[in-house]
Amino acid sequence: MKRKRSSSSLKSSQQIQMVSSSIKTYSYLPDECWESIFRFIINQYQTVPHSFFSRHSESILNSLSLVSKQFLSITNRLRLSITVVNFSPTISIRPIFQRFTNLNSLKFALYNELDGFLCKISHFPLKKLTSLIISNRHTIPANGLRVFTQNITTLTSLTCFDIADFNTTDLFLIAECFPLLEELNLSFRSGWKNKNKVTHYNNYCDGVEALSLALLKLRKVNLSGFPMSDKSIFHLFNNCKLLEEVTMFWCDQMTIAGIASAIRERPTLRSLSFCNAFFNLKDAEVSVSSHFIDSLLSLKGLTSLTWWFLNISDEMLYSIAREGLPLTRLVLKYCFGHSYAGIFCLLSKCAGLQHLDLQRAGFLNDHYVDKLSLFLGDLVSINLSECMDLTYSTLFTLVRNCPSLSEIKMENIGSKSVENSDSLPDFGVFPQLKYLYLAENSWLSDENIIMFASIFPNLQLLDLNSCNHISEGICQVLRRCSNIRHLNLAHCSRVNLLGVNFVVPKLEVLKLSDTKVDDETLYVISKNCCGLLELFVDGCNDVTEKGVKHVKENCSQLREHGYVRSSP
Repeated sequence: MKRKRSSSSLKSSQQIQMVSSSIKTYSYLPDECWESIFRFIINQYQTVPHSFFSRHSESILNSLSLVSKQFLSITNRLRLSITVVNFSPTISIRPIFQRFTNLNSLKFALYNELDGFLCKISHFPLKKLTSLIISNRHTIPANGLRVFTQNITTLTSLTCFDIADFNTTDLFLIAECFPLLEELNLSFRSGWKNKNKVTHYNNYCDGVEALSLALLKLRKVNLSGFPMSDKSIFHLFNNCKLLEEVTMFWCDQMTIAGIASAIRERPTLRSLSFCNAFFNLKDAEVSVSSHFIDSLLSLKGLTSLTWWFLNISDEMLYSIAREGLPLTRLVLKYCFGHSYAGIFCLLSKCAGLQHLDLQRAGFLNDHYVDKLSLFLGDLVSINLSECMDLTYSTLFTLVRNCPSLSEIKMENIGSKSVENSDSLPDFGVFPQLKYLYLAENSWLSDENIIMFASIFPNLQLLDLNSCNHISEGICQVLRRCSNIRHLNLAHCSRVNLLGVNFVVPKLEVLKLSDTKVDDETLYVISKNCCGLLELFVDGCNDVTEKGVKHVKENCSQLREHGYVRSSP
């Protein structure tokens, strides 16, 4: 017997509607076929590098599970992760872990009774569990982790993010309990802070050494904001023979010389990300040494290089170009000391580059980007934000010369003025562009964004945060770009959505914080954007509980699986 369908919960996805309407015709299909169909639908969201898409894949599973008992059984097998924010000790967890038998990831955020919960979970046969994520807590749940890892020995990935009182004994605990780790994330959002730093750095060095000796399979590590010294880095690179990817932002005791020495110990490194600590730019005015350049060039398989706030010379860029490192990702965010000549030389030798970030490269202008784009045929994403001499003609140059480009960030650039602007409508249509970030461009007008909508009809994400001259034109954008799922209009003081008198079928995330929208606007949105999962109206003084109620009543997905962020 089939369960009663909840048609309202399927409104947000046309694909789900198609599946639901065809059940009677194709009810004879075996589970394996339906499972392949569901995976195809879900993968469209999970392969995109934006978290809201992966969250929506969970709502898709929830919706499909309501269609029939057969679909419920299939979706139970397809759910691979669970996030626990709060859980009453009086509620039995047995039904959850008996229902979802293929879980490979557990995430705990702001959960207080984690020691006991981990002990309970450890008794379930989670044979496919490989990832454990713990975040935003005061301490590590040491007792719970010891019990958990005694019974569940398949973990290869551990994240302990923003643990306020993370101490050196926790490093020894991880070394003891997680010998099979291949990925480790011990990062802090805004850097590690302790009054007795010198003493604590010495203690942490011993812990990092123990960790590096125990985790023989470690391939990927993120220690951003963690108390790392040059000695700690050396232990990590020297002892972890399989290490391939290292991220170390905001580590204020690292030096360029220390990193150079460590790199020499791990020539198989494929990805390196670090910066000068924002609160300690002691190396900022010193150009990168020849010792560092030589060490970097020894990484013959380096494919990803990310630097922030680093003083980079043209000579260094010339050296990397001559070596021919196989870079596919290059991020030089807020870096200085180099010029167009150095970037031109490097990019001319990086034929396979897919991701490029030159945020705040003050020397760039439209002409220079036009020349550089000729080397970027494989480019997938680019960030040219805060390049003040650029205009939006660069936007058209990039999509014309980079046929694979799907994401462009050009936030807070110079102005809209371009030569021969009358010819811009003749640029054609570029359906490959899906993610466009144009925040903090106060010169953007309704006319501009309507033109963009005509040229980029397949946009899925549009970020116009703090674009104060946008008004009714956004309604035309939504009409022309029917695939938009994420729209950011926060801080757009003149935005007007009352003209959205048509269905916007795929919109899932709408950010309207600190705008002048009111209850009438929310009523219009609730009638025509029924697939919403997230709505942000905090700071909107004309929005009342009545308006929020309208949205929750008409947007079933948001009511059941999403949330509204509003002012208290």
